[in-house]
Amino acid sequence: MIQDISQKISWLQENPLILKGICRGIERETLRVEKNGHFSKNMHPYLIGSSLTHQWITTDFAENLLEFITPTSTNIDKLMFFLKDLHSFVASSIKNERMWPFSIPYIGNKKTNIKIAQYGNSNLGKMKTTYRIGLKKRYGSFINTIAGVHYNFSLPIKFWKEWNKQQNNKYYNDYISNGYLHLIRNYYRFGWIITYLFGSSPAISSNFIKPKNKKYIFKKYNENVLYLPWATSLRLSDIGYTKTAIEDLNITFNNLNSYTSSLKKALHTSSDKFARLKLKDKKGNFQQLNTNILQMENELYTQIRPKRRLYPGESLINALANRGVEYVEVRSLDTNPFSPIGINKNQILLLDLFLIWCTLIESPEMKKKDFLLASKNWEKIVLEGRKPYQTIYINTKNEKITLIEMGKTIFKDLKMIAKVIDFNDKNTPYYKACQKFMKYLYDPDLTYSSKLLRLILRKGIKFSGLELANQHYKALISRHCSDENLALLKKETKRSHDKQKKIEKEDSLSFREYIKKIILPC
Repeated sequence: MIQDISQKISWLQENPLILKGICRGIERETLRVEKNGHFSKNMHPYLIGSSLTHQWITTDFAENLLEFITPTSTNIDKLMFFLKDLHSFVASSIKNERMWPFSIPYIGNKKTNIKIAQYGNSNLGKMKTTYRIGLKKRYGSFINTIAGVHYNFSLPIKFWKEWNKQQNNKYYNDYISNGYLHLIRNYYRFGWIITYLFGSSPAISSNFIKPKNKKYIFKKYNENVLYLPWATSLRLSDIGYTKTAIEDLNITFNNLNSYTSSLKKALHTSSDKFARLKLKDKKGNFQQLNTNILQMENELYTQIRPKRRLYPGESLINALANRGVEYVEVRSLDTNPFSPIGINKNQILLLDLFLIWCTLIESPEMKKKDFLLASKNWEKIVLEGRKPYQTIYINTKNEKITLIEMGKTIFKDLKMIAKVIDFNDKNTPYYKACQKFMKYLYDPDLTYSSKLLRLILRKGIKFSGLELANQHYKALISRHCSDENLALLKKETKRSHDKQKKIEKEDSLSFREYIKKIILPC
């Protein structure tokens, strides 16, 4: 079931410094809302920079859907400090608005106007907006305003070199890429435990649900709040999470070539469903970038995916094919509603441990039936993870084990890894994070989803969300930015506006020509 990795952990104990230098980055999405909880009607604030070109503050699907992006760092405290400064900088610039603390927005009216993100008049800006128009046509507006947190993670090169020797994989041309794909397969197998612990979207506005959708038997708090009593993350269900199923696209993570080939095929294969939506509207304006299964690589929504930093104008497919996997992006994290920045340090510590564990344990190649089995486990935890005596499948024969029993095995390993990383740290932060979250296995009431559901059932989505949003706003503006980061952010704000003007000025191609050149790589 789960390989005994005590020998591998002993190897780590003999080489504790090879884990020194783990690199991390965080992307956090949050909606700007009015003080009454409704979507902000204001454009992206000029004072926080250009959403097209700012390195750290941009927008996602909607004009009011902020996205904060940290630089990568090997120091968790510095990473969190910068993320807090980003939030404080923005909070001080949107005094009449708040940042919504939940992954699921409050939709009080089905006629809520959602303005698609605008990026100016350049071809690049038009492309980004057109891509989002396509998302609206394909999946709807409400779903695309759901927010989350992405966690970018990479292990030190020194670790990979030593790990490759230990595994006797001397003849692999790209042992680092193989190592990350190994990790990714195990995240699909076992990552549901992260959703059990950190899932924070057990309830949803009734206006999200289409009248014909009767798949789930919701309980009703009031006319606007629907919930499932044991749910952890409706954001990751087919109610909320806009996704193209990787098993339907035959995308696997068994080797880099098959992954990039399958992704490339999806980018170049026409979809009858999306072709019926039409490429252009009656006025001749693009309403999708193309009618293929995926408009762009970013449209492949998965729990975790391989990534690499890109050169200017480079596609992710080409970057991965030419230079291999550099890090993984965990995309299955709900916004932590109890943190002003959507995530806390203990979560990061546990994620580090879990991703290292996914690297150490065996990871056989996955066939379609294996992905389907993993999907069944994720669905169980997403929809009823806190259900007493919940079980998960351990093989395709439908044999099961309790979540608690499986969780105990995982946490036993995590605690041993924690002791290795805590080497020479008297505060033992990793071990303490383990101890904290292990309690959640035995007491589901401690989980974020349970705490949030109790709050929503007392006050509703709107008022509980506004209460937390106001608390977070006060906390953010009371701390202010550090002088160093404030100066940096002001400089970046000016640079981003200047950069956007330069891009717009230098355009030479028509938008149609630009799309043909940029959207269909390879």
